[in-house]
Amino acid sequence: MHSTKIWLSPPHMGGQEQKYIQEVIANNWVSSVGPAITLFEESLEHYLGTGSVVALNSGTSAIHLALIMLGVKAGDEVLCQSMTFSASANPILYQGAIPIFVDSELDTWNICPVALEHAIQDRIAKGKKPKAIIAVHLYGVPYQVTAVRALADQYGIPIIEDAAEALGSSYKGKLCGTFGDIGIFSFNGSKVITTSSGGAMVLPNSDWKEKAIFFATQSKDKAVHYEHSELGYNYRMSTICAAIGQGQMEVLTSHLAKRNAMHTFYEEVFENYPGITVYTVPNSDYCANYWLTTILINSALANGITPEIVRLGLEAQAIESRPLWKPMHLQPLFKNAPYYGNAISESLFEKGLCLPSGSNLTKEERDKIKAVLLDILN
Repeated sequence: MHSTKIWLSPPHMGGQEQKYIQEVIANNWVSSVGPAITLFEESLEHYLGTGSVVALNSGTSAIHLALIMLGVKAGDEVLCQSMTFSASANPILYQGAIPIFVDSELDTWNICPVALEHAIQDRIAKGKKPKAIIAVHLYGVPYQVTAVRALADQYGIPIIEDAAEALGSSYKGKLCGTFGDIGIFSFNGSKVITTSSGGAMVLPNSDWKEKAIFFATQSKDKAVHYEHSELGYNYRMSTICAAIGQGQMEVLTSHLAKRNAMHTFYEEVFENYPGITVYTVPNSDYCANYWLTTILINSALANGITPEIVRLGLEAQAIESRPLWKPMHLQPLFKNAPYYGNAISESLFEKGLCLPSGSNLTKEERDKIKAVLLDILN
């Protein structure tokens, strides 16, 4: 990485990762099995306070295995939040299933319960009940958990809870990743904690965990030779990545505090600028990790300033920012997929911008970001 550039969300090492990596190497556990993986899984289970965790090589792999374990097959339909990263939706295609995209609502920017129910009812009326719901905690802000769960229970459709961006976020005091029938996390380099690449599944019990590990390690049947009765995948996390993750677990609490401090920093920067709104939880039921702090810009109230003007102004000073996730139903890959909603996600995409939010930003870097932003706005 270029040392002078301010990145959107770079990795932030805590100092103990190397110790755990050295232990793995010293004991020759350089594989996808070993005590380092077990230790990392147990640390996550202890942190979450519920569920059985399986460490995998990516959050995308976790969503794919979740679909498999919920019985999603070719031709089935899966409801998916439209405003998200493509990794939420791509595994639907891996299974040969059909994504049905659902719009956001304005309070949390996540899957809209009203549009979700409309989609469920319409798909059932068309003769095909959806097999799963993929709901996302966007930028670390929890979705409307109570409302979405009520619909899932009412219509008997399981939830895959995409908490890739939401480790440490909570709803009504309960941590994200524990609300779905299956929860998933991502630990790639930009997340609150990282394993360099990696992800995890949160499953309801040890039997489900055993089945997930079976699928993630090439579905090897119990035999002295290699026997395979089901299709398997090479999705298990490596011990090196798990060792990094264990070191990162030791600094999770401090990283969360620093992400929240960055959110407060931006609230203070923009407090006197009409037309610019910092994305914030709607009420005290929600607690966000603010993985990325994001803003909406109403150009009519902000003297013609647009997200692209801000992005280019930051880029000119070697500061990375980026647009919000482009909704999946607007992506060329998914242009033929059904969509239910009222263009809320399109509007958010047009008006929004993600700002540098790393937990390792220095005071000098924050001062530079503030000075550049104020220069652009003024």
